[in-house]
Amino acid sequence: MQRLLFLAHRIPFPPNKGDKIRAWHMLDHLTRSWQVDLGCLVDDPDDLQYLNDLRCRCARVEHAVIAPGSRFARALRGLRPGQPMSLGWFRDASLAAWVRQGLAEGRYDAVVAYSSAMAPYVLGPELRGVRRVLDMVDVDSEKWLAYAADARLPMRHIWAREARTLLAFERRAAAAFDRTLLVSREEAARFVELAPECAARIDWVANGVDLDHFDPSRATPDPYGEEAPAIVFTGTMDYRPNIEAVTWFAEEVLPALRAGQARPPHFHIVGARPADAVRALAALPGVHVAGAVPDTRPYMAHAAVAVAPLRIARGIQNKVLEAMAMARPVVASPEAFEGVQARAGRDLLVADGPAATIAAVQSVLAGGHGGLGAAARMAMAAGHDWRATLRRLDAALARADTGRVPAETVP
Repeated sequence: MQRLLFLAHRIPFPPNKGDKIRAWHMLDHLTRSWQVDLGCLVDDPDDLQYLNDLRCRCARVEHAVIAPGSRFARALRGLRPGQPMSLGWFRDASLAAWVRQGLAEGRYDAVVAYSSAMAPYVLGPELRGVRRVLDMVDVDSEKWLAYAADARLPMRHIWAREARTLLAFERRAAAAFDRTLLVSREEAARFVELAPECAARIDWVANGVDLDHFDPSRATPDPYGEEAPAIVFTGTMDYRPNIEAVTWFAEEVLPALRAGQARPPHFHIVGARPADAVRALAALPGVHVAGAVPDTRPYMAHAAVAVAPLRIARGIQNKVLEAMAMARPVVASPEAFEGVQARAGRDLLVADGPAATIAAVQSVLAGGHGGLGAAARMAMAAGHDWRATLRRLDAALARADTGRVPAETVP
């Protein structure tokens, strides 16, 4: 069996948030045909309990702990002229030494670096003969550019610098790796626009959804305990795009949905680590902040509609895939819809701005889209089954370089 090194910037188990979900399904898939060593960082002490679960799957597991709250200090310590600050968050000397030792011993036939943050660990001449695949997931530099666009000084300059320097690094990494993957055809095409010299090395692997886990036919208890229609948003709630999305919905959309209704809908925000700004929304009429829950499926299964009104979004949103797999009507912003293999108007509703979002949600609550949930589930089975999407990862690891853009890669 061939040997592979898998590097992840966050422990890929349990798969309970966006980046960990993709990393876990990739790792689980690869362990079926490769002997895998895993190197990862742990930024939540509660996740240390899951190392044994990973050791059952992998030949070796090496981890380095990043103390909670130390990211900014780590970034400043690792800051170099012209280098992105965020890479310093994920730089660990002990993990780097473990990787170097494995490479020096000729232990690996291939390397998968999950996220651009892990690329520096395997940028070097000692990898001759080792196939390298970088799963960049998103064009992360674009996220910082979006942050800079609406930030005040001095953060505007800080985020703009991060966007500029991170893009330069993303281009260097993509040029060095044999293949660089992104999460969707659209995201891959955007990176090719920014780094045309790397076009022949770019491919994409769409996010999937576990259709057996997110199965609407399974009975689940109703977590709401109220007769009012439930509108749900799921996601990690200390993440800026999620914070901005729920704040916008609670302040700009929900009041209009509740006005004059005999049974006004309630908005439920479900996800770990709600920021203070999110907790404060619970003071608004009809807003509930659940925080971390052991299982998000009941919250989706018993919701009248799931919303994803993100203004800043990169790649494919797992919250959209999961709600659709649960056969729930979904109302998403254009940003949250990007990359989803589904038809707007048939499988979900796409709405841009307060008026359109209000109208779309009202229409669902009034029963105007009775077949939307079933169509959503069918779209996920057709376009986002992990068993199908990960075949492109296998191809990226097996493909010999020809200097040409592979078929069905990017426009």
